[in-house]
Amino acid sequence: MVKKRSIVKTLALAAIFSGAFFLSSVTSEAKPEYSRKTEKDCAFCHPAGSFNLNEAGQYYRDHKYSLKGYVPSTPPARPDPKQGKN
Repeated sequence: MVKKRSIVKTLALAAIFSGAFFLSSVTSEAKPEYSRKTEKDCAFCHPAGSFNLNEAGQYYRDHKYSLKGYVPSTPPARPDPKQGKN
């Protein structure tokens, strides 16, 4: 009987932790259609290797999935014209 209670407790704890994990995870709304619609790479709105949103992605989400009027707070880095020349 003791063994059965132990198994039930273990299963109950596993169910609680599994439920908490699934409920705490954020659903991703990143879709390939967004990339096609905006004609931007995924990296335009997401840091490399991440589903998190950068400044552009947050703007896109907060402005009804549009980049209209978006101006980056920091201008993109320009390549150094002297670099690469021999």
